[in-house]
Amino acid sequence: MLLIRKKAFARAGLIGNPSDGYHGKTISLIVRNFCAEVTLYEWDDVEIVWSQEDQSRFGSVHDLVHDVKLHGYYGGVRLVKATIKKFVEHCTAQGHALHERNFSVRYQTNVPRQVGLAGSSAIIVATLRCLMAFYGVAIPRHVQPSFVLSVEREELGIAAGLQDRVIQVYEGLVYMDFSREHMRRQGGFEYGVYEPLDPSLLPPLYLAYSTDVSEPTEVLHGNLRARYEQGDPDVVAAMDRFAELTVEAKRAILARDAELLGRLINANFDLRRSICPICEEHNEMVERARRAGATAKFAGSGGAIIGTYPDDATYARLRAELASIDCEVIRPQIADAC
Repeated sequence: MLLIRKKAFARAGLIGNPSDGYHGKTISLIVRNFCAEVTLYEWDDVEIVWSQEDQSRFGSVHDLVHDVKLHGYYGGVRLVKATIKKFVEHCTAQGHALHERNFSVRYQTNVPRQVGLAGSSAIIVATLRCLMAFYGVAIPRHVQPSFVLSVEREELGIAAGLQDRVIQVYEGLVYMDFSREHMRRQGGFEYGVYEPLDPSLLPPLYLAYSTDVSEPTEVLHGNLRARYEQGDPDVVAAMDRFAELTVEAKRAILARDAELLGRLINANFDLRRSICPICEEHNEMVERARRAGATAKFAGSGGAIIGTYPDDATYARLRAELASIDCEVIRPQIADAC
């Protein structure tokens, strides 16, 4: 019996986010500490198996309320289902004949939910990899992130940009350019310029995430999108500046200038704070990290932060500071340990 298992990892935006959805530039890295894994095998019918993430039983109504506040109303089954639908439609449009064998598919994930580490898109990327393997259909790598984004935007109404999907497809460390002059189109999908960088050039990085406070990406992007499309001068100028910070950060990485990179990371968050309301708990994460001697910015939409630190003593202070507000601190694994 044919059995296929594919993974996709969490990610952290190092610089430039959230400009990826606004013709900006970003640098992002994969976080192999967490992943979504999808298993697909031949079956009599097409079956999507619920996982523990699709929780429908609770100890009390209060447990249900707490779960919804942290994780929202949906698990991963809708992501798998939407990916399958979009994949079949794409193959039909592109003239790829699909065989008639059916399959059962299930997923599991340990990506912390709703803290901006791209757990939802990880499920979609892993599902897409399984489908391509099962049907023998190859979607070009530079197009895959745009396909994944179309699943979220068009099928599920999730407001997001390309950054997360690019790094989850390419992995490692990637510089991304989404400026209008560099965007191209293939197979009905728009894509940018994606340049892998050497992760060994990075200074020591940490990633911290809240275990008690979350914010879905729709909360951030929904408001920003409306303001950007209305021509809000502060938002438009900020997106241009995010792109400039990314270009400067790329130079700093290539020059191994950790101090400059740290200043740019701090500047990214300060600029974001100037155009977006930041909840008190998330702002405190950044401020505590900086007091410990580290740099800090959001890794995504909120609930997780990333930054640089100079030495192990600073890392120890950082862990102690953030532990007091229920935050886990890890060193992100970017390269494959094998």
